Amino acid sequence: MSAQPEPALLHSEEEEALRAAVRDLLTDHCDPAGVIARSESAAVHDVPLWKALSDAMGLAGLLIPEELGGQGASHRETAVVLEELGRAVAPVPYLTSAVVATEALLACGADDLLGELASAATVAVLAVGLHVAPGGAFASVRLEDGTLHGELTGIADASAADVLLVPADDGGLYAVRTADATVVPQVSLDPTRPVARVTLDGATGRRLGDAGPAVRRALRTGAGLLASEQLGLADRLLTETVRHLKERRQFNRQVGGFQALKHRLARLWLEVAGLRAAARNAADALATGADTDVAVAVAQAHAARVAVHAAEEALQLHGGIGMTWEHPVHLYLKRAKADSIAYGTAGAHREALAALVDLPAP
Repeated sequence: MSAQPEPALLHSEEEEALRAAVRDLLTDHCDPAGVIARSESAAVHDVPLWKALSDAMGLAGLLIPEELGGQGASHRETAVVLEELGRAVAPVPYLTSAVVATEALLACGADDLLGELASAATVAVLAVGLHVAPGGAFASVRLEDGTLHGELTGIADASAADVLLVPADDGGLYAVRTADATVVPQVSLDPTRPVARVTLDGATGRRLGDAGPAVRRALRTGAGLLASEQLGLADRLLTETVRHLKERRQFNRQVGGFQALKHRLARLWLEVAGLRAAARNAADALATGADTDVAVAVAQAHAARVAVHAAEEALQLHGGIGMTWEHPVHLYLKRAKADSIAYGTAGAHREALAALVDLPAP
């Protein structure tokens, strides 16, 4: 029996170059004030930013093979992009379309739709609730006389989608044009990743393949790469909090010099470092196929707590300014809390991990 290769947790030069390019773009086109303004408007998604990422940079097709017009890259490069999007809390449907929907389409072999996604002509969304964990039960609609009927709730980024990938009760996954469905926004804690109720009343759809394996693959990849988004968010919050405490003075002293605050920041730094290793391991496992289920469960069992803790510490340590609507820390806290239940809670992933390593609860 051959030994499994060691996971490669360090970034390559190409990955670092990709990071720099994405960060430069987001610095120029995704400033915090702009994100806050969008979160208060009806047009939450930043369409020009999405076009720059998906069309100009070709990032929507990272996971799509080159013969279909994509980049033929791996989950490692995709994780780098998601890290940077997490740092900016960017309101774009990258995780839902370029990752989750793309993986479902790859599982079904839907080459024509994959080509549309790679060319940035189409945004697709898997019509499964954002809360559903990999391997978890998911709702489906009824197939009657060749048309689809039913309601699905908690569908992330449905308002930005051109195509919905809808599970039906015959076990199939159907492609439905959003124009043939009714999409009604639902209240979401995270205004930068809106969710919606999707209603189908006699909609026509094209059967792409079996829903079960496609949804499982899509949600597993979504959960694994969500950890990179949570890492980017936590790392940005730690960096900004340290910067703020170095600049702020109290009692004629630099606030960052107080011993109690140093200890809190040191503990948070260790947590973020641990998340970096777990998220990178999950991305590498998705790319190589080695112990993927375990790596994804480990990353998500750890990621939510770190991201939420980083946001809570940032809010407190920024003092009064952190409590204002004008400061972006509230966006990070909302994204961190929403991500903590996306693609399964930490508890659900711990239970999955216990089963995977044969360690039952007492």
